[in-house]
Amino acid sequence: MTTITPPVTLDDVRDAAARLKGVAHRTPVLRSRTLDALAGAEIHLKCENFQRVGAFKFRGAYNAASRLTPGQLSRGIAAYSSGNHAQAVALAARELGTTAVIVMPEDAPPSKRAATAGYGAEIVTYDRYTGDRVAIAEALAAERGLTVIPPYEHPHVMAGQGTAALELLEEVGELGAIVTPVGGGGLMAGSATVAKGLHPDIRMIGVEPEAGDDTKRSLEAGRRISVPVPHTIADGQALHTPGELTFSVNRRLVDEIALVTDDEIRDAMRFAFERLKIVLEPSGATPLAALLTRRAGRLPRRVGVILSGGNIDAGRFAELCGNEV
Repeated sequence: MTTITPPVTLDDVRDAAARLKGVAHRTPVLRSRTLDALAGAEIHLKCENFQRVGAFKFRGAYNAASRLTPGQLSRGIAAYSSGNHAQAVALAARELGTTAVIVMPEDAPPSKRAATAGYGAEIVTYDRYTGDRVAIAEALAAERGLTVIPPYEHPHVMAGQGTAALELLEEVGELGAIVTPVGGGGLMAGSATVAKGLHPDIRMIGVEPEAGDDTKRSLEAGRRISVPVPHTIADGQALHTPGELTFSVNRRLVDEIALVTDDEIRDAMRFAFERLKIVLEPSGATPLAALLTRRAGRLPRRVGVILSGGNIDAGRFAELCGNEV
């Protein structure tokens, strides 16, 4: 019998946690009685909007970058991202004394682009609806001798992202379910590896924007399905195909995917601002939207939620949330 080795294991995540200690923030876990009543469960919110660069992405980027050889670091790093992974790689490169070239879509949020440049990265733009960001990054890497750190399709990136769930479970104890946003699938793959490794009966619930349901369709089909590039306010989840490595994990470990609309995401952002007193970007608010709308179905008694990021400027926040803010 052939045994297939998974791309990321519980030990990999524990090793990443040791590497990130003292470098990444151990982000807070918030509670809200109002949210508990609305969701019908005891909700524990892991606030990765308080992570360095404002999102969970720093965990995976630093874990991967810190493992490069001195020779690789001397030549620099390349990455592609709509914003949060871009910032994460840029900061990781700066922390490790190297340089970064980031391929970003032309319509990336200005605040994310400015922050990426602020960490010292060189930015190369492309049209997300016609261009191939992977091909552009790989061409740059070949030309300049750079090492590519992808946003999710990498074992060390997935392991780093899983440390958020590891911290959550260490702090609050056993949970009946964990809800995370799903874009390329790295956060979910790392989180599910940890959660199922520690508590095999836990339910892993992913959340996607309704316009970009590639993971939900893929899980239903049992193979990777592509959809048109989504038009959604959740720019961090505007992907058309799950990653190959991430899907190999998620097809085994994810129990269900809930879908939320852009209007429901806006409502969740308002709720977080008004009732929880925190700022979430659209992608970071999708799990909260699934709870508030009960799209995540009947929940167990204790539920963990990873709020993945809060990178949004004041103008964009006001534009999305309107006069109700």
